Amino acid sequence: MIVGSVDGTPPDGKGWFVGPWNSSVPVAVGWADRGVDQPHRHDGMCEIYLVARGWSIAVVDGLEVPLAAGSMLVVEPGETHTFQASSPDYLHFVVQAPFVPGDRVATVEGD
Repeated sequence: MIVGSVDGTPPDGKGWFVGPWNSSVPVAVGWADRGVDQPHRHDGMCEIYLVARGWSIAVVDGLEVPLAAGSMLVVEPGETHTFQASSPDYLHFVVQAPFVPGDRVATVEGD
């Protein structure tokens, strides 16, 4: 059994609970308490976002995607994505699968 919790918010508002770097779990499980505007893509893994609280605006391949508590968004390999806005109470969980170390390519929005 693995139990995780957030022990404070880092300056960038996001963190990781568990993944192959610290356990035998083959996917990465993390969280963010704000929409982080850092356009990027992953070439070999999906990211699954589960919104627990508040709202945010994600942008996937140039398309604005409104998210609210209870929303789920799957970003597939090769899709450029970022978050442009979020409510003060926003919280999402994210699962990266299959986890691929180093699979993050910074992009300019619209690439």
